[in-house]
This record gives sequence, structure tokens and C-alpha cells, in this order.
Amino acid sequence: VRKELMAEAAASEQGLTAEEKDQTFPEDEGAAAPSVSGVYFICPLTGAVVRKDKKEKHLREAIQAYFSVDPVAASIMEIHTFNKDREKVRAGVETMAKYLDNIYLHPEEEKYRKIKLQNKVFQERINCLEGIHRFFQAIGFETKTLPVPGQGKKIQVTEEYYVLRDDMLTRLEDLKGYKEQLLNSEPVRAQLDRQLCVFKPSPEAARFELPNDFYNLTAEEIKREQRLRTEAVEKASMLRTKAMREKEEQREMRKYNYTLLRVRFPDGYILQGTFYARESLSALYSFVREALRDDWLPFELLGPGGLKLTDENLAFNECGLVPSALLTLAWDTAVMADIQASREEQPASALKPELLSRVQTLS
Repeated sequence: VRKELMAEAAASEQGLTAEEKDQTFPEDEGAAAPSVSGVYFICPLTGAVVRKDKKEKHLREAIQAYFSVDPVAASIMEIHTFNKDREKVRAGVETMAKYLDNIYLHPEEEKYRKIKLQNKVFQERINCLEGIHRFFQAIGFETKTLPVPGQGKKIQVTEEYYVLRDDMLTRLEDLKGYKEQLLNSEPVRAQLDRQLCVFKPSPEAARFELPNDFYNLTAEEIKREQRLRTEAVEKASMLRTKAMREKEEQREMRKYNYTLLRVRFPDGYILQGTFYARESLSALYSFVREALRDDWLPFELLGPGGLKLTDENLAFNECGLVPSALLTLAWDTAVMADIQASREEQPASALKPELLSRVQTLS
């Protein structure tokens, strides 16, 4: 439903302009083309694919546009998505839920329908949350200036309140639903776009040129790392203690946010995708299965050096598969022998035909 309602926004965001492509990877003239132009995300509200550096802006615009569709849902998205301190969100949401519970359980009590804005609890737990005031407005509260009871007639003291509109007393079940929606919602997260590619067999499969998006480093730090790599052979020959090696490995793991992985099939075809560096191997196994014509075929993945990657719970950066790696797919020999013995004509490739129809050549 959301995608249909916001199709126009999606259409305007899909793809990159020529100018954006030029800015994606500003390499020196003559440098090798990048293996992937950058890191991209899919907006769950619009379906648009956007660059990493435009993800937050696009999410804000998408949620803002959703106010015309469902103001309550949009304000809840704001609360959960743009307040980064999860503990503050939890405290604020639970306090808001208590306000609504009191109204729902005691609709005849006028005091529960008024919330003083200068109240200490309100200021500390609720007022600090982005999106919370739009939530109040969306569920039927109005801002009113009311006199403070018990004051003298000569000096009229007033205070600001949120006051529930009278018509909402006939919609108490709606209020209960809004409370549950507020409590059970999660942040809106853009999904990492795998940028799936299939390449023809190529001797260039092990060569990677990565854009800066893949590094958790500044441009200057990246240049320094590239310089240090030229010294790696000499460094590897030095005698180092186990503790030194482990410390160095931990530092390496933190350098990368993403990894570009290629899986080479026995027939030479290459499947490529982008992953978070901290994702588990299970994500890669799922990625490969989804690309197969027959997803039931058993296989295993071998890392550099032929190491079997059998523990699917391990993260890529724990396996040394960052910031890029070429893996090899090996079929289960017994199953493949049975298939061949059946004498049925086998397809040219195990990959889905729709993927092979857009196969590319590695440059």
C-alpha cells in the first residue's frame, strides 16, 4: 500500500543522474574503474534506491510525505527512526502509553485528558523526542492555555496543556490502538541493496577496486592504508607474537563497514553482491540460493585458499572476507553424481535464466 501511494516519489528517486555518477568515485585520470560504484540502500516506504550519503535525507522526505496518508503512523515513524538514543525512546514511549492508558481506563476523569507541558516528567521524557508533538496532534490532542487553579483573581496565572478533544472520547478503542502501535513499532531502516551482478567467466575475478563508501575511514586514512599495503610483504615476514597479531586483526575488522563478495561457480560464472561487514555467512548462503535455478541443490562455499566456510553464524569480518573476497562454490558431489546418472538434460548454468539474461563482462 505504501509503495502504491508513494510511487511518484519512488520514480523521482530511482537511478542516478550523470552528475551523481561522476561524483560517485572521483578517481584520478587513468585509474581503474571501480568494481561497484558505491553503497546503495532501498527505502522501505518508496522502494527507491538511493546512495548511502542520501539515505537519511530520503527517509525524512518519505516519512514527511507519508503524513498525508496516515499522520499517526508517520509521527510514530519519526519518533522511532530519528531519535537515536534507544533508551530515551523507550522511556518516552512508555510514559506516553501510561497517559493513554489512563484516558482509556478512566474516560470520565477530566484530569487524565489534560497533560501539563511544563510537568517535569513530560519535559524530561517526552518533550525531548523528535516527532512526539506531531503524534499528540495526530491522535487528537490540542494545545491550550489554561488558568492555574487556586490562584487569586488579581493575577491570572496560566500554563500550557495538551488537552484531548471531546470527540476522541467516542473513539477510545482508536486511542488504545495508537498506544499499541507506538509501543510495538520499530525504526524505519533502509535495506542494503545487494546490487546483484552476474559476470561471465573472467581471469579478472580476483581483482577488486572499491569506492570509499566501503571504508570506515577518512579519505586521508584510506590513502595511508593503501600506502601501508605496499609494505605488507615485509611486515608479514617479521616475527610477531600471537597477541600482536590478534590486536592487528581486530583493528583490521573495524576498518570496513561493507564488503563486496564474488562467488565463482564451477562453470566460471561469477555472482557478485554487497554486504555489511558484520553480516553473517548465512546471508551469503541465502543470497546464492536465491540466485539458483534449483535452490534445493546442496553446496558449500570455499574462501581464499580453499578454506571451507561451514559456520554460517560467523561474520564476514571474522572470516577475513572484508573489504572484498572471491569465493568458490562447490556442489555436493554425491547429489551431482545422482543428477548426472539420471541422464536428464541439464541446463547450461545453475543460475536463474533471468540473471543470465543480463550477464556482464568484468572489465
